Amino acid sequence: MIGSSSAASANVRVVVGTWNELKVDAARIRRVVFVEEQRVSATAESDPNDAHYLHALGFVDDRPVATGRLLPNGTIGRMAVLKEHRGKGLGAAVLAALCEAAKKRGDKRVELHAQTRARDFYEKCGFVAFGELFMEQNIEHVMMERML
Repeated sequence: MIGSSSAASANVRVVVGTWNELKVDAARIRRVVFVEEQRVSATAESDPNDAHYLHALGFVDDRPVATGRLLPNGTIGRMAVLKEHRGKGLGAAVLAALCEAAKKRGDKRVELHAQTRARDFYEKCGFVAFGELFMEQNIEHVMMERML
């Protein structure tokens, strides 16, 4: 694993690492959230380039419940938290870890495609929306960015 950081609670932690290290749990969380819950096709969710990206896993009591990834161009994506753990700071902890990793490698900003229903969450995490709304996998999105 490349590193880890703690969230607010002692039983919550975030680990940042490679796809090879984190893929079993990250892929499971993404499948549950995107494919099963949001009805995104498994083909669209799967990305053969995942091995080239930095990934994060959020844990509660050593159980992986949240994930996200950071691309080389500063784009954060595939943010997912299992339904029963939403609203407890896991998504914010994963997002903070990915932003910190981007900052450490010298990125000046990060951006993401936010589902419009999650816009308030990202705004609370310091992101600002820009551009027009657009559809991605039949879900309305907006571009958002955060300066580091």
